[in-house]
Amino acid sequence: MGLLPSARMTHRTARHRLAFAVVGLIVLFGIAAPALAAVSTFYRTQSLGDRGTDVATIQQLIHAHQTTAPPPPGGRTVIVRGIDPLLVPLDGIFGATTADAVRAFQASRGLADTGIVDGATWSQLVIPVGPGASGDAVVAVQRLLHEKRAAAVPTDGVYDLATTAAVKSFQAHSELAQTGSVDGATWRALVWHFELPRFSSSALCDYSSGNGPANWGTAETISTLEAAGAVMVSAGYGRVVIGDVSYEHGGDIADHESHELGLDADIRLMRKANDQCSYPTRWTLASYDRAATRALVKAIRAATPGHVKLIFFNDPVLIGEGLTTKYPGHDDHLHLRLCEVGFGDSRYRC
Repeated sequence: MGLLPSARMTHRTARHRLAFAVVGLIVLFGIAAPALAAVSTFYRTQSLGDRGTDVATIQQLIHAHQTTAPPPPGGRTVIVRGIDPLLVPLDGIFGATTADAVRAFQASRGLADTGIVDGATWSQLVIPVGPGASGDAVVAVQRLLHEKRAAAVPTDGVYDLATTAAVKSFQAHSELAQTGSVDGATWRALVWHFELPRFSSSALCDYSSGNGPANWGTAETISTLEAAGAVMVSAGYGRVVIGDVSYEHGGDIADHESHELGLDADIRLMRKANDQCSYPTRWTLASYDRAATRALVKAIRAATPGHVKLIFFNDPVLIGEGLTTKYPGHDDHLHLRLCEVGFGDSRYRC
């Protein structure tokens, strides 16, 4: 699925507004929930096989450097094996062309040309922008603001009053200086921030296990779920049902030992009647659709190759096929865990 602005703008906004309304009720009535306080942010490492808003940001910034930012003294322009870097897709999928463009950019900046966008590469890619700026870097900022905080800004590449106000709002949310300009700290917080899935008839529906607004995940996690859901609906199996992922800024979540980093997601099993949005099932029941659940696991793995750390689920047939891993308490749902290259916690490291 592409991440260019217009297709994504309307579908997710209602879900964002609902989540923020729930957060407001939590604050109003004093219900325990993670505070919207400052967190330790970092640039999320992206590499071959990743997908999502953060990957689209990388692609947009590569365009920005080619069109507006000359190489440093002694450096070279970002030319990929004779291919114009402007042909790097803006689809949010970290494929071979994007990896090649990243290598060329790294070499032009004196970095190790690994093709992996780590913190050092992000720091060279991001371009400080502020009021009056225009171009691809501004588009990247606007998209991040919309996808991660439902900001009502156009993705037209013009840093206008609405974009300035949205940046100030995000900076206040992240407890950063409210300058209205996007410096390194603001870029880092934008890339780090979780986002919400789109629930629609074409891919995903929601179920709650009592943790309220716990649908937030990394851009990689959300894009993977959306892509797998679209595949399942197209194949006639019905929508994919998402349970707990994480809170907006991670942290402890009731009844889970994990789900703190935006990289874990609970997913209901598929049912033979395709009514999993309304009813749960277990792998031992007649209503359970093994063929559809197998297809779901494969769709997830295909959406983000090399970035599925594990899938807990106790169906012995799928375990025997090497698709899932046995773990207590996982008879009625899948537990997906994604990974990032070089992640600090080894449980989530690819």
